[in-house]
Order: sequence, then structure tokens, then C-alpha cells
Amino acid sequence: MTRHTVLGLTALLALPWTAQAAQFGGPDAVDNQIEEDRNRHPMPLKEQWAKRGLNLGIDYSAVWLGANDALPGADDSAASGMLRFYGSWALLNRGSANSGSLVWKLEHRHSYTDTSVKGFEFGVGGLGLVTPPFSDEKTRLTNLYWKQRLAEGRATFVAGFLDATDYFDVYALASPWTGFMNFAFSTGTTTVALPGDATLGVAGATMLGDNWFVIAGLTDMESDPTEPWRGFQTFFSDNRYFSSLELGWTSDQEQIYVNNVHLSLWHADESEQQGTTDGQGLNLSASTQLGAWLPFVRAGFSDDAGTLAEKSVSIGSGYYGLMEGSTLGAAVNWADVPGSDDQWTWELFYLFKPLPYLELTPDIQLIQNPALNPDESSVVMYGIRGRVFY
Repeated sequence: MTRHTVLGLTALLALPWTAQAAQFGGPDAVDNQIEEDRNRHPMPLKEQWAKRGLNLGIDYSAVWLGANDALPGADDSAASGMLRFYGSWALLNRGSANSGSLVWKLEHRHSYTDTSVKGFEFGVGGLGLVTPPFSDEKTRLTNLYWKQRLAEGRATFVAGFLDATDYFDVYALASPWTGFMNFAFSTGTTTVALPGDATLGVAGATMLGDNWFVIAGLTDMESDPTEPWRGFQTFFSDNRYFSSLELGWTSDQEQIYVNNVHLSLWHADESEQQGTTDGQGLNLSASTQLGAWLPFVRAGFSDDAGTLAEKSVSIGSGYYGLMEGSTLGAAVNWADVPGSDDQWTWELFYLFKPLPYLELTPDIQLIQNPALNPDESSVVMYGIRGRVFY
């Protein structure tokens, strides 16, 4: 795997890989998504806008899933799509390591079938989510925040409407657009009572020396992305929050996305919006780059939070470069589900680029001991994900 490919994965914190600092957040954070797409498919017009501090992106994604079995009355297939318009505008200290930017993301989430892809696994008897953003929520405001980089790009502070999964417990294969599709291999491994993915709050990250880093956030548990401005009322009146603190270690700042060990602690207040109770937990994640391989292990534990699983462990690996721009991923998850046998989830996916602006991802998943369908020993889900970006 070349150094250019590694850096194309983007970085978790605002850490310099070139004269300009890398961007804070996970693979789906606006600036990181734009930078990765720019590396894969540069466009002269967008480069001209970028020189003026304006970075824009637009994409359309769709997911189709099928299964070999379903619960009585449930669908055995589902299809959902999403249109996104996102960008950032550097308005303060443009071109410097300590720039300040306005960041936004507007989405239209829609389902082509009665059951959205997000809820499909429940219908086949599994206790879990598949690509949770692919729902039927229609038009929504996902991001609108100010991002300020500090300390020559070694720290970042954000405030506004955030997606907690952009900064909490992230790793290179967490994206439901480009990584694993089952949420068991994404943020929190199904053991975290996350707020909605468009919630009013603040978050920050900084390096502590050359290898250690810390990330913290406080966001509203009751925000509704379809009524975003109501978030000011719920944040300051309801006082129900998701708070997190993460301490991590990396071998090198430029490799933080792939050589990373972190421990995340979190607490969530009871939420009517999310259907969760007051609780807390911890998550541990470790990944390392070994040539073209990216093995990882991730574990989570929750207490009294009403999460899908109380204990969960995921082990797997990514492999880059079978073809240019491709990603192969394979993983297995064990989940301790109260009142049911342990559920096991296996997933294999392959993302490839038949065109510079098109990504396709065939995917297959095996759910053993599906928690909501004890009459079946296993169920198979299969599907394909596509993304076109400009």
C-alpha cells in the first residue's frame, strides 16, 4: 500500500501530513469526504473553488438488500437511497493551519420499499442495523457547524449541528458509505446509546505530545434533524446529553487513522427521541497497518442504556489494492444479547471503482442465532451498495 493511499484514508484529528493540516473527524466528516474524493477524482473547477476557500461535494448513494428468510409479514428485500450536498467555506485565516470554516451537509434520505435498509435486519430476525443512514427520513439537516483549527493544526474545536459518529470511536472502515455495512462493525459495535446523527453540541480534539491524543464531546440526545432549530430548545431546556471522552495512542501523526489504539468512555441521558434509558459504557478499539492489510479488534460494554447489545466484540481486517482504489473487508462480531443466545454476525464486502466517480460494493452477511428469530439457526443477507460523487 503506497503512502498516498494511506493518506487518502484521511485522518482522525487535525494533524499535519503535509504543509497543510489534515482534517478532524471520521471518514464521513465533510472535509475528509471531500478530500478523499478529490484524491480519487480531481476536478479543475472544484480545485479553483478550493483556492478561494470553498470546498463542495455532492453524491448519490443507494443500497439494495435481500435475504434467504424473513419473519412472517416482513419483507425479504429492501432498497433505500440518499442524496447529499455538503461543503465547507474557510472564512477565517484561509490557507493557514489555524483556519476557521463553516461546514454544512444537507441530505434527502428515502426508501424505495416499504421497509428501509436501516431496519431490514430486524425483519429477518437479527438484532442490529444495516447502514443506519439509509432510512426514510426525507429532507434533513445533518451538519451545520463552525470548525476552528488551533495550535498550528494540532487541535480542532467544532460547535453546531454535529454527527457524533464523525468524532466518537472512529476507525478507517467505519463508514456506511465505503466500509462495512453492518453497524456491528461501525461506531460502538452496537453497544452505545448514540444521539441522532444531527445533534446540537460541541466537540474537540488535540494531540498530547507526539503519540497521545484526546477527543471529547457533548451533544443533545433529543435533537431531531427534520426540525433542526428545535435543537436549541431541547439542548438548553431538556438537558439530556450524550457525553464522551476518548484517550488514544498512535505510532505517528500521519498514520493515526490506521495505527491507532483508543479507549472511549461515554454517558447518555434517557432519551425519548432515541428510545434509550440513562446509561454509560466504554469501547476499546485497535487497528494497525501491515502492508496492504488493516487488521482491527473492537469491543464495547454498556450498562443500563437500552442498547442493542450489552457486550460486543468485533475482529476483522481490511485489504487495500486488489484493484486501484478498492477495499476488501471481512469481519466477525459476537454480541451478548439479553434474554437470547449470543448472536454472531459475519460480513464480507468488496468496494471497487469501475469509473473514477463511481463506487460499487457487493456485500454478504451471515447472522447466526438471530436474536429475534429463535426458530432459525442462521439467516443470510446479501446486497449491493453504489455511490456516484462529484
